[in-house]
Amino acid sequence: MGMTFQVAIDAADPHALCDFWAQALHYEVEPADEDFVRRMVAAGHAQESDTLVVKGVLRWRGGAACADPDGTGPRMYFQAVPELKAGKNRVHLDLRSGVEDRSVEVARLEALGARQLWEGRQGPLTWTTMADPEGNEFCVT
Repeated sequence: MGMTFQVAIDAADPHALCDFWAQALHYEVEPADEDFVRRMVAAGHAQESDTLVVKGVLRWRGGAACADPDGTGPRMYFQAVPELKAGKNRVHLDLRSGVEDRSVEVARLEALGARQLWEGRQGPLTWTTMADPEGNEFCVT
C-alpha cells in the first residue's frame, strides 16, 4: 500500500487561505470541534490566545485544513507562520481542471482571489501560472 500524505502550506492567515483553497479545489473546510478546543483551554493545555472565532466558530489560531469530500485527494493543511512568503516556491500544485477552455477555470480562480502571473508552454503542453491570495504559485492546465 502506498503512503498517504497531506500538503502543508505556510500562511499568514491560515483560515482565509484554507477557505480559498477549499473553494479552488472543490474541497470542504474541516469542521472545528469547539467542545474539544474549550476543554483544552479549560484544562490548561492551551490558552485563549491559541484560539480565534472564524465565521462564528471557535477554532485553533495556528492552522486550518480542508479535504476532498470524496476522500481521494490529499488533505490540505495551512499553518500559521510569522514570516511572509519570500521568493519562488520550490514546490507547487498543478491543477488539472478538466475544463476544455482553461480561461474559464482561470477566471473562476481569479474571482476567488488568485491572480494570473504568466502563460507557459513546453511543446504541446500549455498552462497558466497563478498565485493564490498569499502569493503561492500554482499552475492550471
